[in-house]
Order: sequence, then structure tokens, then C-alpha cells
Amino acid sequence: MTAEYLDKPLFSLTVREFLSLQTNTHQPVVVDLTTGKTEEYEYGIAGIARIFGCSIATAQRMKSSGLLNKAIQQVGRTIAINIAMARKLAAIK
Repeated sequence: MTAEYLDKPLFSLTVREFLSLQTNTHQPVVVDLTTGKTEEYEYGIAGIARIFGCSIATAQRMKSSGLLNKAIQQVGRTIAINIAMARKLAAIK
């Protein structure tokens, strides 16, 4: 998602811009409207595996080890991982 669309009303997007937003957004992006800061998230154990390019079993071990606790928010069975923070905690940039 590009920054130029954030200040544009939805009704003023062209069809191409609208479809581009729908097809090019790979990870959910959360925008803090007070600061304008964006954060990207992955979800689930498969999300951890995608972030680090590892297997599901290795991703499960990483989560269980507590290494990524500060980057993970879990409500029930739903796991949300802050990508930048997870990489920073694992010292992979």
C-alpha cells in the first residue's frame, strides 16, 4: 500500500488504483492515524515461517522459545506478529 492513497478519499480512486490496493497488499498494514506510522503484520505460525523463511516446525519452536514474545500479540488462537519487531528481536535485518 502506498502512502499517496492514505490521504485520498476512497470514492476518488480510479478503478486501477482501487484494484491495485486490493491485489498488491500482501501483508496487513496498520496505520496509527495520530503519528502516521505504519506497521506490517503477519499472522499465525505460517506467518513466522514466512518472515524468517523457515519451516513450520522451526517457526513453532521459535514461538515456543519466547524469543519473539515482544513481537507477538495473541488473542485466543489468533497470533499477530509485528514483522519489523520480530526481525529486530531475532537480529535479522
